[in-house]
Amino acid sequence: MLRWLKGRGARPSAVAEMQSRISSELWRQVLDAHPFLAVLDTDEAGQLLARSAWLLASKNINGAQGLEVSDFMRLSIAAQASLPILNLTPELYEGWDEIIVYPASFRIPRSRQDEDGVVHEYIEDAAGEAWDGGPLVLSWEDAQLSGGGFNVVIHEFAHKLDLRSGFADGMPSLAAHPALNARTWRRVLDESLDRFVAALDAVEAAIPPHIDPESEEADAWYGQLPMDPYAATDEAEFFAVSSEHFFVDPYPMQQALPQWYELLKAYYRQDPLERYA
Repeated sequence: MLRWLKGRGARPSAVAEMQSRISSELWRQVLDAHPFLAVLDTDEAGQLLARSAWLLASKNINGAQGLEVSDFMRLSIAAQASLPILNLTPELYEGWDEIIVYPASFRIPRSRQDEDGVVHEYIEDAAGEAWDGGPLVLSWEDAQLSGGGFNVVIHEFAHKLDLRSGFADGMPSLAAHPALNARTWRRVLDESLDRFVAALDAVEAAIPPHIDPESEEADAWYGQLPMDPYAATDEAEFFAVSSEHFFVDPYPMQQALPQWYELLKAYYRQDPLERYA
């Protein structure tokens, strides 16, 4: 009980017991439901199963607004969340203990201070949310989507990796990566974010005045970008959105931001492009 209260991972015996309860049929259904998981080779799939069992044994997954969370839903979330730590220690996900799943998008109160110091409060619809030291919240409707590089599960768990270093600043802890230099990470991150923001500015400038940038008509222009425009928000969102695309649709990002792709490849110790090839 004390381990659970501290958000620590489950004991090996509990993980093994959890893994024994996952049927091969259910596991195959989960892999087949997500193309970016279906391309894993046999060894990788076995490692992902072990990581998924660890996560299921270590976290409470609870439904909100009356949602009943099925075994498929639990395993689907766990498998997607475990992909980033496939070759990393699962301890990176310690320090918190709950995943809350809403049926669809949910509303979160926000506040923002403008340049004049005025604080604006508003309500935002969200597909996911990761709180420092607290639960991770997901929309099940969105957790099933992965088109165009979108993946809310990987996105929010990337935030958890980012927060592991103490701040949501686009730089996860590099303690287990002696070959990765924090100064190099920051330089490549800043340069890549600047390049992406410049590309976004160019796209937005090219949208004709009669086209609403927030409408579906503008998608043809935004589709020229290697990642979702939300990546331009700040360093934390750039890392999280990049992580989505890295695993789900890596080619456009690798072509546009090759140094950043190589950095993510070194951090995650995976090469999705080679996997897809």
